[in-house]
Amino acid sequence: MSHLLRKPNQVQQNDATVVHQLMTQDTELEYVGFKMIDLKANGRHEEVLTDQECCIVALTGKITVTEGEHVFEGIGTRQSVFEKKPTDSVFVSGGKSFTIEAVTNATVALCYAPALMPLQTRWIKAEDVGVEHRGKYQNKRMVHNILPDNDPSASSLLVVEVYTEGGNFSSYPPHKHDQDRLPDESFLEETYYHEIEPHAGFLFQRVYTDDRSLDETMAVEHRDVVIVPAGYHPVGVPDGYTSYYLNVMAGPRRIWKFHNDPDHEWILDRK
Repeated sequence: MSHLLRKPNQVQQNDATVVHQLMTQDTELEYVGFKMIDLKANGRHEEVLTDQECCIVALTGKITVTEGEHVFEGIGTRQSVFEKKPTDSVFVSGGKSFTIEAVTNATVALCYAPALMPLQTRWIKAEDVGVEHRGKYQNKRMVHNILPDNDPSASSLLVVEVYTEGGNFSSYPPHKHDQDRLPDESFLEETYYHEIEPHAGFLFQRVYTDDRSLDETMAVEHRDVVIVPAGYHPVGVPDGYTSYYLNVMAGPRRIWKFHNDPDHEWILDRK
């Protein structure tokens, strides 16, 4: 199996079932950490942040998030990501602690990146999440911008959700962001957490560099994670299935500037 593809690994930690735990010490990534947890109703999860900031995404179900005097009660808007509507998230800066309590059965994504400065805890309300439609022909996808680079709530963390219907490609034409050469391209590591509807489906993701020193094509299944330390990283979704993925990105500077693969950039010029 590819070293970039991580399968769900159900580990019980107190009330939480940890589906994925991909912190920097567990991967080749330097900036991005990711954790996915399932909680039963009334279950509780606590964390203390040191040098990392965290975006807590109420993927499904309802949760209450507490950080100091901040209490965000019963947040979360959907029972399935495939309801295709934005959800609530909470940003917590480094040096703080937080508690998540499940109001209903819930799945929660914890997205981490270096905390470069102290910032205010913030509830990112579902109604404030920008929804964007990108692409044309067989290159269509819908994006939920939870923590885009024009939102100053975070110091290094970027978080988005993407929906791609069957027969379409996303993160396409293939693009990369692995060189710190602004204003043309920024260096950002990335993780993809995938869900597929119906769950028995699969999709394909390729991660490759110009010199092909990294070139892996993976068959990705429901709840898998793909790690993108560098390179182009397109996703192709077979007919009949819908793809959802949650992207976490971070690097030395909090700006998303990508470079398209020159061999495939021509598709953007089609009439």
